[in-house]
Amino acid sequence: MTAGISSAIGDGLVGMNLRVPLFSDSPGVPSSVVVKLASNDPTSRFTGITLRNYEREVKFYNHLAATVDIKAPRCFFADWHETAGDFVIVLEDMSPAEQGNQIIGCGLNHAEAAIDELVALHGPRWNDPTLWDVDFLQRRATAEDAMTLQMMYSGVKTAFLATFGDAISATCGDAGIDFVDQLEKILTPYVCEREEPFTLIHGDFRLDNMLFASARGGARCVVVDWQTPGHGNGIADLAYFIGAGLVLQDRRAYERQLVDRYISGLQSRGVDVDPAWVHRLYRREAAAGVLMSVVASQIVQRTERGDQMFTAMATRHIQHALDSETLSLI
Repeated sequence: MTAGISSAIGDGLVGMNLRVPLFSDSPGVPSSVVVKLASNDPTSRFTGITLRNYEREVKFYNHLAATVDIKAPRCFFADWHETAGDFVIVLEDMSPAEQGNQIIGCGLNHAEAAIDELVALHGPRWNDPTLWDVDFLQRRATAEDAMTLQMMYSGVKTAFLATFGDAISATCGDAGIDFVDQLEKILTPYVCEREEPFTLIHGDFRLDNMLFASARGGARCVVVDWQTPGHGNGIADLAYFIGAGLVLQDRRAYERQLVDRYISGLQSRGVDVDPAWVHRLYRREAAAGVLMSVVASQIVQRTERGDQMFTAMATRHIQHALDSETLSLI
């Protein structure tokens, strides 16, 4: 078997993704694979190592992927160097499925496909006590976690507003800027008062981390980028996706329908879940998207598309939180 010249895939804000053609006489060898590596950018590489993103993705594929039903690429190889922080993952190439676009958002059909995959992730490990024994999962549920997030948020908020403040004001008005300030003040109760039951969560469940069937074929929806898997409240994944995955008018039109689809999907898997509880936490967890937008935008390599993406995410998440009256629930 020989490999051809690789080509870059996507933006790779934290890692680097390459498509590598393969040539072999064996029918069992695929025509191409996707290889994930550490970023060449010093800022993104530092983030990936410090926040354990590279380590967590390797361990997700090696230890957790087979325990849930979500559609993810088949992993042929995954390893991480504990000392140097480097990693390599070799994955099934899911083309001709095409990457979602966080900037333009998605329609109802793609949103429904994503919600169905979210159910396939959350359902199998819902309220599973053995997840407490998986030490590499993010939890963000203690006072120490809250202090860490508080320090990160406070340290980058000014730079975030300098870059995105005008767009936030134009879209959300003064209330949008005020929400960014208010969230800083209530991060401790937001983090420490998250309600169980917990499940296995993705942590960055958004369109750029999904592949959808194209006109040439491919799976209905495939979820990639498993660098932030966690053990927490699954409703945060739900609110995070809906909050920025759909443009404003579509989100307002379809969000209740999509939340109900999530509830029905869990119930069809035998999960005993209270619809009123889900809808209330969905409103509360709109804060998750704002938190991610503020922090993540400042700790990865800055690019033109990255700025466009974080502008779309920040403005949609903040308006989602305002519409949901999130502050009143924390």
